[in-house]
Amino acid sequence: MLEIALKGSKKYWLWVIVLLAAMAVGFGTYFDQFTHGLTITGMSRDVSWGFYIANFTFLVGVAAGGVMVAIPCYLHNYKKFHRITVLGEFLAVAALVMCLLFIVVDLGQPIRMLNVLLHPTPHSMLFWDMCVLNGYLFLNIIIGWNVLEAERNQVTPPKWITPLIYLSIPFAIGIHTVTAYLYCGLPGRSYWLGAILAPKFLAGAFASGPACLILLCYIIRKVTKFDPGWEAMQTLTKIICYALTIDVFFFLCEIFKAYYSNIPDDKVHLNYLLFGINGHNAMVPWMWTCIICMFLGVFLLIIPALRNNEALLPFTCIIIIIGTWIDKSLAMITGGFIPSLLEHVTEYRPTGEEMLISLGVLATGLFVLTILYKLATTVKEEVRG
Repeated sequence: MLEIALKGSKKYWLWVIVLLAAMAVGFGTYFDQFTHGLTITGMSRDVSWGFYIANFTFLVGVAAGGVMVAIPCYLHNYKKFHRITVLGEFLAVAALVMCLLFIVVDLGQPIRMLNVLLHPTPHSMLFWDMCVLNGYLFLNIIIGWNVLEAERNQVTPPKWITPLIYLSIPFAIGIHTVTAYLYCGLPGRSYWLGAILAPKFLAGAFASGPACLILLCYIIRKVTKFDPGWEAMQTLTKIICYALTIDVFFFLCEIFKAYYSNIPDDKVHLNYLLFGINGHNAMVPWMWTCIICMFLGVFLLIIPALRNNEALLPFTCIIIIIGTWIDKSLAMITGGFIPSLLEHVTEYRPTGEEMLISLGVLATGLFVLTILYKLATTVKEEVRG
């Protein structure tokens, strides 16, 4: 099927060239980081995770969100999702590719990845994170490819795919649960130290993942002849509505716990994010933007007339993605590290080099997604033609 990706319009090839150029810029900048080390980033002794891990955390949620399409389709035979299930699986593949690349660039020296394999430590969350991320990636590649191949040949997918489909569901939940454990397993970081962090991560994932898929469905409808189906997109909006409402509720629970208990260690991180500390307020506009986007997203989804407005839905999805990205990336990282354990405030700002490297990683993921969606939409056009 790969030969399908070698055929396309001028706009298709122009988009591919733009992505390849962005990948080249990102790789060139990464070579500079590889040569000089992580000193070119905005990270420091006090803030040892930055823009790379922030984006990694968000994209794990996007990948996990694909299960909200797989469960209704494969477990409950929800026929409206048959047209978009492969799209959700391929979105997860692209998101996981970016996740792994963000880990690579964050390590400084990529060869350090081998330590997880050469010296496995099952009591470490990093070991299990490596297992679930790579496992879920290969499961989605195998399932998506074979299901699409079967659809192209108009035959039933092979029976051995069924156990893999069932296995992919706990893997989807596991990738974001283990990511949450990477944070809340650090006892010295009170902002992350909460039992509901994993459920909060999953709620955000089940909102941001389907929101990204809906936006991609709009793009597919515009640039191809394949229509993913408005009814399927409407069902996704209901899933997003429930998930986002739960995510906001969990956030309010954290606010109540910190301020009602009046525990200084719990309050200080939220004070920095919401109001700033001693003139250090770099995250305040970001955090309030996040809050506005999240609450506005709930408002736009909870009212049926607004939720089912086909023209308004892309805007709703965009603000939800912005809100969840800030909440699960920038706010999560800076909120945990600032102030430090010694009560020092060392603010973090990503450098231009970090942004360019991240752009290269994003372009790589979009390149993978473009190729996979090119295959999927062409096959579906042929079958329905």
